[in-house]
This record gives sequence, C-alpha cells and structure tokens, in this order.
Amino acid sequence: MTAARPARQPDIPVLDACCPPGGSCTEPGTPAVRDAGWRRAARLARWLAWASLAWMCTEGAIGLWQGLASGSIALTGWALGSAVEGLASVIVIWRFTGTRALSGTAERRAQRAVAVSFWLLAPYIAAESVRDLVIGHHSGTTVIGIALTAVAVAVMPLLGRAKHKLAARLGSAATAGEGTQNYLCAAQAAAVLAGLAIIAAWPGGWRIDPVIGLGIAAVAVREGIRSWHGDDCC
Repeated sequence: MTAARPARQPDIPVLDACCPPGGSCTEPGTPAVRDAGWRRAARLARWLAWASLAWMCTEGAIGLWQGLASGSIALTGWALGSAVEGLASVIVIWRFTGTRALSGTAERRAQRAVAVSFWLLAPYIAAESVRDLVIGHHSGTTVIGIALTAVAVAVMPLLGRAKHKLAARLGSAATAGEGTQNYLCAAQAAAVLAGLAIIAAWPGGWRIDPVIGLGIAAVAVREGIRSWHGDDCC
C-alpha cells in the first residue's frame, strides 16, 4: 500500500528587517510577500544600484580631482563619499543577485554592510576639517566643482526617493540605506555648493569649508547608526 504524500506546504515569507507598504515601522520582522511584483521591484533595485554606481564613479573622480586642485576639504570629502556610496550600491547589487534575493540572512548582512560604509570616511573628513581650521587653510575656487555639486543636488534626491519606495515594497533596509546615502549625498552637495559659492564671492569666508566637512562627518556617523538598526526603511 502506497503511503499518502504529504500536502505541499505554502511558501513562508522570509522575515525582513524593514517594513513593507502599509506595515508599521515599529513592528520589525513583518514579512514581505515574494510575488512577481516583488521580484520586479528587486530587479529594479539592482539596476538602480548599477546606475548609481556608474554615476558615483564619475562624480567621485571629477570631485576628487577638483577638490585636491582647489584645496577644498569639503569637496574632497564629498567626492570620497562617492566611493562609500558606490560601495553601498555594490552591496545592494550583491543582495539582489541570484538566490540571495530571497534570503533574509543576505538582507541582514547587506544592511549591516551599508551601515559600516557610512562610517568609513567620517574620521578622515573630521581630522582634515579640524586641521584646516587650526592651520587656517584657505581653499580655492573651482567652477567645475560648483557645476558638479549642482548636478548632484538635482539628481540624487530622485534616486533616493525611488530607492526608498522600492525598499518599502521589498522590505529591505539595505536598499533604504542606499537611498538614504543618495539623500545624504544631495544634502552634502548642497552644503559644498553653498560653501564654494561663498568662497568664490568672499574669500574671507574660508572657514565655511572645514565647518561643512565636520557636518558631513557627523551626519555620516548618525546615518550609519540608523542603518545598522534598520531605521532607514521608515
């Protein structure tokens, strides 16, 4: 006599660190449904990460060139921050490639890795900013740097908003963290742009550059802590 085959159990959603649409961010671990829409969103998140990575490579190279040429620690720190944002994009690409797309463990690892990426640059930027204030270093003017930061102010919020929407759909704190880095990039770019414009019009305002650098370092530390705990998804 043939034994009865057990009924197939339905797929159990993997618990994520971030909340899905309509869920409460005060209730971590709410499951996200891995349906066809979720998989499309995962592919879009991966492609947006690739687009961000391409932009960060361009932005970082030009920004670093102009920051070092002009002696602007704020512009240099912002440009180096592009490498950190690029790392976050690589992490999200890794997160949504192959079988890891359905892995809650991969999500948690990606979330923590994005958090660490926030912290990589803060000590350097803070130290250089303090040094510039102490020795009275005056940064120069850079038209290319002004144009580059202006473009970032326009483009980065669009990427950040798109990634936060996808993060809510995917239940992915890692994607949300990457989007937050785009917002942070835009805010930093706006501050650097203001500083470069002030210095171009009034060289006596040189202190604004290292002060902005200190602000960038402080915000990076704060956002790293938020990302580590998965708070970016809300």
